[in-house]
Amino acid sequence: MEKARIEEWKDLRFGMFIHWGLYALLGRGEWVMYNEAIPVEEYRELKEQFTAEKFDARAWAKAAKDAGMKYMVLTTRHHDGFSLWDSPGSIDHFTSMNSAARKDFVREYVEACREAGLKVGFYYSPLDWRCPGFFFPKMYRKSAMELRQQTHDQLRELLTDYGKIDILWFDGGEDSWLGWGRNFNKVDVPRVPRDQPLYPGFWGGEELNEMIRTLQPGIVVNNRCGNPTYGDFKTPEETIGNFDRTYPWESCMTINGIWGWVPNKKPYSLRDCIRLLTQAVTGDGNLLLNVGPRADGTMEPEQVSRLKEVGDWLARYGEAIYGTRGGPFKNTANGGMTYKDNVIYVHVWDWKENEYTTPEIPAGIVSVSSLTASDLSCSVSDGRVTFSVSPADRLQPDTIIKIELDRPVEEFAEAEPSSFWTE
Repeated sequence: MEKARIEEWKDLRFGMFIHWGLYALLGRGEWVMYNEAIPVEEYRELKEQFTAEKFDARAWAKAAKDAGMKYMVLTTRHHDGFSLWDSPGSIDHFTSMNSAARKDFVREYVEACREAGLKVGFYYSPLDWRCPGFFFPKMYRKSAMELRQQTHDQLRELLTDYGKIDILWFDGGEDSWLGWGRNFNKVDVPRVPRDQPLYPGFWGGEELNEMIRTLQPGIVVNNRCGNPTYGDFKTPEETIGNFDRTYPWESCMTINGIWGWVPNKKPYSLRDCIRLLTQAVTGDGNLLLNVGPRADGTMEPEQVSRLKEVGDWLARYGEAIYGTRGGPFKNTANGGMTYKDNVIYVHVWDWKENEYTTPEIPAGIVSVSSLTASDLSCSVSDGRVTFSVSPADRLQPDTIIKIELDRPVEEFAEAEPSSFWTE
């Protein structure tokens, strides 16, 4: 893991995940083919309806930019096998160029990201529900090997044909996923144990890793394909990761509880969205927040509006988020800290007490102020800061206290610190 490359990725802190594909036509989530056991040929015919007539990659990039996001990750191909680019390596040419849309959506997405100054991320799933070799690799060995070859060929395409790619986000490529036929259509049979894969090394993780790093030397890769040690960061899903300054991480979360588009799913409140972001960052993680566009390629206006509200908040208080690190004390359920250079930012989400006192800070305290509160009361004693804000100021989604020190926080920040405060 190249430290400078990872530190640059951590500085970004906030990105947009996009789940979009044929499944949006059905409006029942990205797992609809698997969950409803839709026949392969029947599902394939959806491509003739996939016109995506209102698709505008620049509108997506603008929504991310307006939200204060610094990078985007698009599902170039999900588990249903449908590829959003002109892929020669696709089994049976199941691609957007062979759909009614006849477009390379990945190319337009990449161009829009670059125009907007956003880092470019590709999600890629090695899985393919169309292949019996995925479910029963021993019985359908030829199909399993075709699946493996498709993965290698398509990754080479994605990392060769679109210029510099900043992030590669695997999903379902762990060796323990192979053989999920044991649990097909929700039959109550245990999955393959994660620590006992049927075919260790099936995906050729070492070979893939070498290819990826050769084609894109500066890329950051998650840990969901083959041997997780090849990955640069871990990815807790639909949960905020635990405080961890030793191994980079990113929580992937949805804006409304579902990845692929489902109608009438309201986005989370502004307070909840800000809570997700600040909980991740105070834990020293990033947040990748998912939006699922409709089949026509448009994002729901209510979701775009909510993202804009988050962006407005970040425009005011982003100094406590971007380029920061979690700590120097461990976050708790109702508050945490970020820091940058010689400044600590205290974040309070729930005012369970009238005032809070920080642990002893081993540095001289130069000043204490608040980014969010107009009425701050504070005192300093023995390196501890005791602070309170007015009841009206406590209504903020996140109360932020700024503590300026006489030396850089990194000089005393510990990998395994004590908690910010005892709850």
